Amino acid sequence: QTHTQPPMAAMPAHVSAAVTYTATTPRPDGRKPARVAGSLVPHRRAPHHRWATVRQQKRGGRLNNNAALAEDAPASDAKHDTGPLSSTETLTCAVFSTSSYMRHTQTNVLEEAFGASNVRSLDVSLSPTTAPLAAGCNAVCLFVNDRADAETIDILADLGVRFIAMRCAGYDRVDLDACRRRGVAVARVPAYSPYAIAEHAIAMMLALNRQLMKGHARVLQGNYSLSGLVGFDMHGKTVGVIGTGKIGRCTAKILLGMGCEVLAYDLFQSKEAIEMGVTYVDTVEELLPKCQIVTLHCPLMDDTYHLMNDEKFNLMKRGSMLVNTSRGGLVDTAALGRALDTQKIACVGMDVYEHEAGLFFEDKSEETDATPGSSLSPDWDLGLSALASRPNVLVTSHQAFLTAEALGNIASTTVDNLMEFAGGGG
Repeated sequence: QTHTQPPMAAMPAHVSAAVTYTATTPRPDGRKPARVAGSLVPHRRAPHHRWATVRQQKRGGRLNNNAALAEDAPASDAKHDTGPLSSTETLTCAVFSTSSYMRHTQTNVLEEAFGASNVRSLDVSLSPTTAPLAAGCNAVCLFVNDRADAETIDILADLGVRFIAMRCAGYDRVDLDACRRRGVAVARVPAYSPYAIAEHAIAMMLALNRQLMKGHARVLQGNYSLSGLVGFDMHGKTVGVIGTGKIGRCTAKILLGMGCEVLAYDLFQSKEAIEMGVTYVDTVEELLPKCQIVTLHCPLMDDTYHLMNDEKFNLMKRGSMLVNTSRGGLVDTAALGRALDTQKIACVGMDVYEHEAGLFFEDKSEETDATPGSSLSPDWDLGLSALASRPNVLVTSHQAFLTAEALGNIASTTVDNLMEFAGGGG
């Protein structure tokens, strides 16, 4: 697969639509950029506009209906307003990438806040092909892998969309320059449940260390032997945490409670982390050779894209573990394969994957090509399949956030963001 770097840009962590709108529209002369909060985010940088190819949209009857709606959507050359809604306007929102788990945790919250007739739930991801489904809406609600590049933003803006509410923390697939150019405001959910993701990272560490997948598979086949299942005590081991924002600190706190020594790297050292017993080092290169386990909790930016590459893997302690529950692009997948092949690292836990767009959150098991007897679709990801088939690799499909508490918090903050936009920007 072609390795492409997604666009990166810094934006304020504040969830207010009014504040975020200021950040995505031209600033008056002499006004300083908004200060960026968050780990490993030194300052605003111009984004790169290179996009990985998004796989073919989900197949099925409902998608065909949505596609028909997109084709029938009225084209509009009218000049649309920008900025928050006026008191005479009603918010109408198209929610892309909806799933069944949202029905009782998020969709109902949006419909209760704005009225069911003003919320359009779509089970397809956003792309230039599906963007016309937002016709008649002044806002869209997107998830982490929805494609909001310049082409898509132009289509949305031409339809009258003025606000993008991300129901996630990540925004690396949103072209902020295009939003600024078209006057489209953007808000996100910077924190919803750091505990959910931290606990998932710890679960991956324990499952890999104690070889739970292998042990469970043996029992299913009537094999109750213990050979080949030896793990190690977490207590007393040194764990490296790269990125000590809320999630990184939650992870560190759990590790400290297990008796681990925690080393950390972040451009912005946390007083809270230091007080709880975390020791900071000056560089990632200093951290890697000292740790039995390394866990990633930093954002995906220009400086962190392929943070873990051949050079970094070569610095890791032989037989160590890597866990990534942050962003797939932090890890060079090809380099990871080489590190596993040479047993430079013993195992890896991945909740994210750099080519996950169009793959994660979808059911690919029923797809095939047109050749009788074939069982693979044309866009089957052979690289991920090869990784996931290894007994020392644990892959989950971006589910670390998926707790009832996190879903509720995401819905609540998303409604707050949309309310500010609907109420004139707060």
